[in-house]
Amino acid sequence: MARPKISDPRTTLRSGLPDRYLTPEDLLELFDLDSAETLYTWRKTGTGPPGFRVGRHLRWDPAVVQAWVAQQSATDAA
Repeated sequence: MARPKISDPRTTLRSGLPDRYLTPEDLLELFDLDSAETLYTWRKTGTGPPGFRVGRHLRWDPAVVQAWVAQQSATDAA
């Protein structure tokens, strides 16, 4: 089953994120990524929003993801 496409993560972030830590699946949908490997590569290289482990599970704070997207937008605009 195909995921619905999200045109711009900034729009989704402005509309509000869940009141919980984000899962890899949440970020895949938010950034319209095809593979979780991209998230793991981002984490390993420090390119994407910083995540953290809860036991063996990887999670992201919605506020940190929102700040990261804002920073990327500001960098692109400069």
